[in-house]
Amino acid sequence: MRIWFLLFLVLPLIGIAYTFWHTWQVLPCSAPWKIAVLAVMALCFFCFFANFGIWSLDRMPMPVATVAYNVGNSSIFLLLYLVMLFLLLDLGRWVHVVPPDFLHHSLKGTLSVLVLMVGLFTYGYVHYRDKARQPLTLTTSKKLERPLKIVMLSDLHLGYHNQIGELNRWIDLMNRENPDLILIGGDIIDGHMRPLIEQNMAQAFRNLKAPVVACLGNHEYYTGESAAMKFYEDAGIHLLVDSAMTLKGVNIIGRDDRTNPGRKSLEELLAGVDTARYTILLDHQPYHLEQAEQNGVDFQLSGHTHYGQVWPISWIEDAIYEDAYGPLQKGKTQYFVTSGIGIWGAKFRIGTRSEYLVAELKN
Repeated sequence: MRIWFLLFLVLPLIGIAYTFWHTWQVLPCSAPWKIAVLAVMALCFFCFFANFGIWSLDRMPMPVATVAYNVGNSSIFLLLYLVMLFLLLDLGRWVHVVPPDFLHHSLKGTLSVLVLMVGLFTYGYVHYRDKARQPLTLTTSKKLERPLKIVMLSDLHLGYHNQIGELNRWIDLMNRENPDLILIGGDIIDGHMRPLIEQNMAQAFRNLKAPVVACLGNHEYYTGESAAMKFYEDAGIHLLVDSAMTLKGVNIIGRDDRTNPGRKSLEELLAGVDTARYTILLDHQPYHLEQAEQNGVDFQLSGHTHYGQVWPISWIEDAIYEDAYGPLQKGKTQYFVTSGIGIWGAKFRIGTRSEYLVAELKN
């Protein structure tokens, strides 16, 4: 809890103060105009904190809640890059690379910062919209009924930012692959059920032309586990919560998210599973990867990390996780930690990508 308090309150407030001070210094205009600019920035940052409970988005009119969510969460990423830019410029002034007056009542400095931020975040938005198709080959000596084409994805984060139009676009991408099976590694829901219900997203999932199997992520717990389960039932999704099923001749194990401290161990889950069949594990958060290998799992799909969404957070993710993104092999067990097709918060990808996997499982 202390870490989240530090990450989402203390550090942003320090960054806001630092950014406001530099913004006041650099703007080449009178005090009333500077106050107006800072007031707009303050409103944007307030929307971010409002998303964490100061106001309830679900009590706002839908269009207002959508704007508040998107503006607030975009502002925190803008803050990150403004802090990095101003720190770099301060360092440049200290070593006499940047002119001393570049950040003081400077039209040139203001335009430089503005153009850089607009260009960077325009690129980030366009890059987010471009969903990368990641091919994956899975081979096994275990007997298969036939080769399978499996679409895998994670972290859709459907809600106030990823709405029905986005979901329909993703469904078209999946149907275009003509898969035998679709696997989702958690966090289908971002945190609010209202947009999903009002836009009837459950019905949209029924347009998928292959069976869909999913596990829970941590965000389903923010929504409420029972509400999430009801949505999955309405959507026709096979939700595996510490349970297993056999489909298309392969075992699929869905772990409860580690948010639940009482979830079953992987050893317990596999106790009644015939691992002579090819076995796939869906486990949202990629911790303790060695457990899959130790228990005879053939392939594990995880998500959760988003690979940081933007650089340099991706570097922090690399320090936290054994595998923050991409494929991994441990013994005979293959893994893939996906950066996700959707995103939490703002729709920007800088130094990372949004993706879906198309796996060919064969002998």
